[in-house]
Amino acid sequence: MSNEELKSSITGLLPSVAFEEGGEWLNILIEPGDWLSLAQQLRKDEALFFDYLFCLTCIDWKTHLTMVYHLSSTKYRHTIVVKAKLDRNKPEIEAVSPVWRTADFHEREVYEMFGVQFLNHPDLRLLILPDGWEGKNPLRKDFEDPVNMIRL
Repeated sequence: MSNEELKSSITGLLPSVAFEEGGEWLNILIEPGDWLSLAQQLRKDEALFFDYLFCLTCIDWKTHLTMVYHLSSTKYRHTIVVKAKLDRNKPEIEAVSPVWRTADFHEREVYEMFGVQFLNHPDLRLLILPDGWEGKNPLRKDFEDPVNMIRL
């Protein structure tokens, strides 16, 4: 399926969706509140069949955070990137670990590194950092490391 065909299909699922131009993969911009419903449809829609979430990460822009999800269809070999802008002071979005099991550990990592709350996540707790690091979010641009004195 071409990017234009994907645009048409995805717009049919979520008319309020917007697109970013210029990349190899189709970049889709959504509101955080639309994410879980769209994710379920992307997974179940037989014409799209996005059955593989291969990357989930977060970007800190200092003014806001952006969640970035890379999805692929192993059946049709098409790939999309879904982006959702989050409020920096209260970053939250629905967990998609029930939709794609690969999201489970990725969501936990983003939770501890950026402080994003994944609503309805089955086990949202620190993954890598030791106890005592809760809420410190070391990959945020405003994080100050008193030992190494790193400032971004």
